[in-house]
Order: sequence, then C-alpha cells, then structure tokens
Amino acid sequence: MRIALDTNRYADLVKGDKSVAEIVGSADEVIVPLIVLAELRAGFVAGTQQARNEAVLRRFLAQPGVSVLCPDEQTSFHYAGVFTELRRRGTPVPTNDLWIAALVLQHGLVLHARDRHFDFLPQVPRV
Repeated sequence: MRIALDTNRYADLVKGDKSVAEIVGSADEVIVPLIVLAELRAGFVAGTQQARNEAVLRRFLAQPGVSVLCPDEQTSFHYAGVFTELRRRGTPVPTNDLWIAALVLQHGLVLHARDRHFDFLPQVPRV
C-alpha cells in the first residue's frame, strides 16, 4: 500500500501513536505531500522547538520508502474536480486539504488522515 501521510498523522507518529506507526511501518511507500511539508514547517516556525522538529522531520524523510510529492499541472485538474463537487454540495474543505486530496487521486494513493472533512470525499481512499 502507498499511503499519503497528512499533517495530523505525522504529528501522531512523532508523538508515538502505535496505530499510526503500525500503518506507516507496513506501507510499501510513505508519501509526504508538499502541502503537508509546508504545514509542518509553518508549525515548526511558530513553535518553540523548530530545530528539534526539523531534525526529526529530516530523519523521517531520509528513511527508505519515504518521499515528498509535489503538485504539477495534472494535479490542478483533480483539484478542480474535487473543488467543484464540494462546492455543488455546499461542503467546504480547507484549501490545503483539497490539494492533498487531488494528489491522492492523481497518484492512486491511500490517505492517512484524521480530518473528518475528508468524509465528504468518498472517492479519496483512506486508511
């Protein structure tokens, strides 16, 4: 299984959540969307342990089977489809999470996230 790790699940992993560690450990590949990377680093800058958090993140990203995934032009088509569907239904989702959902759909990933608003996107497979 190829999973896309959302920001909150990365935080859970770092905090020692065994269920997240089990899922991440059993994945064939762990993808960190660029959007998640940006959210994490924004949190680091706003916090009091930026250097420590950055070091932990760098170690995680250096592990075999872990990579960062960037949006491209094709991602924008997936984004547009998800955005339009949600707008028609009147169920808004934060913009960053729309980008994450678009990447998941584009690359056939399974999303590992805690956010309930992903429930409005049944086409996005979740673990």
